[in-house]
Amino acid sequence: MTSAVRAPATPPPVSAEPPRPARRRLDWRIRFAIVSLIWGFSFLLIKVGTEGFAPFQVTFGRLFFGTAVLAAAMAVRRERLPRGARTWGHLTVAALLLNAIPFSLFSYAELTIPSTLAGICNATSPLWGMLLSLVALSEDRPTRRRVAGLGLGFLGVLTVLGAWQGFSGLDVRGTAMALLASLFYAIGWIYVRRTLADSGHSHLSLTGTQLGLATVQLAVVTPLFTSVPESFAVVPLLAVVALGALGTGLALLLQYGLVEEIGPTTAQMVTYFIPVIATAAGVTLLGEELGWNTPVGAVIVLAGAALTQSRPRRKPPRAAEPVAVAKDPVPAAQP
Repeated sequence: MTSAVRAPATPPPVSAEPPRPARRRLDWRIRFAIVSLIWGFSFLLIKVGTEGFAPFQVTFGRLFFGTAVLAAAMAVRRERLPRGARTWGHLTVAALLLNAIPFSLFSYAELTIPSTLAGICNATSPLWGMLLSLVALSEDRPTRRRVAGLGLGFLGVLTVLGAWQGFSGLDVRGTAMALLASLFYAIGWIYVRRTLADSGHSHLSLTGTQLGLATVQLAVVTPLFTSVPESFAVVPLLAVVALGALGTGLALLLQYGLVEEIGPTTAQMVTYFIPVIATAAGVTLLGEELGWNTPVGAVIVLAGAALTQSRPRRKPPRAAEPVAVAKDPVPAAQP
């Protein structure tokens, strides 16, 4: 809504001091690159973390430090916790679907598969979302282009996995866990879209509370399946701290800032850079082997995912018609 502003009857007095330039944020392209790097390196950090800690401990650590960062941001911005038992119930389910389960699955998967493969599996989340939308979201009608993207994307998955070779040399269990983690991301965002889209709370308040609930969930589960580490290796510990504070805390703050500034469509394109960075990091820093089918298949997966996210062009509204603003929560492309 816009309102008319009347011109003053007399011009304002001229100040002797020149006007101070407005304080500008760091350019969004730089922040976009930072988010891409952080989330791309997350798979390497998971791999390093599991060398010193059990998968559930890695997940608990990343959630704990990520929650700490968001809690600090909420305190600085004086954000309040969400109200209402129903909202907290939905956030508890969202924490399980979007954080506790997929984070744990990726940690367990990287015990047996390279971080490069885990990063590519993460890129299949839009494909799972498209597939689920055919059944779960009747209002989100698929177009031929999006259905073609779904088929192309899963063709890319088969290419990455080397289906023509009978999946030889591939750890099926670890790969299945990574793909299942991406599926849970899609399920979680469908759930969030249906239950929390019009909650009236800020993204920071919802996300901070959600991560806090996921931390509590892992605090209950972790002692049941793991024992206290006999030693705390420095490198794996630093990897877990960085994974939580940067990959689960700072990156989310930057991502939501990008959404507010450049819109969700452009901000979500960070998803397509994550597997590229994850592959480069795994090969150069961890010495992981890379066959020709992995990058080729990854490109096909990303092309298919891009098609599934395409929307038909809408006709520009007439001058007298108001433009609707989407209020859906913005899914983070977090690995």
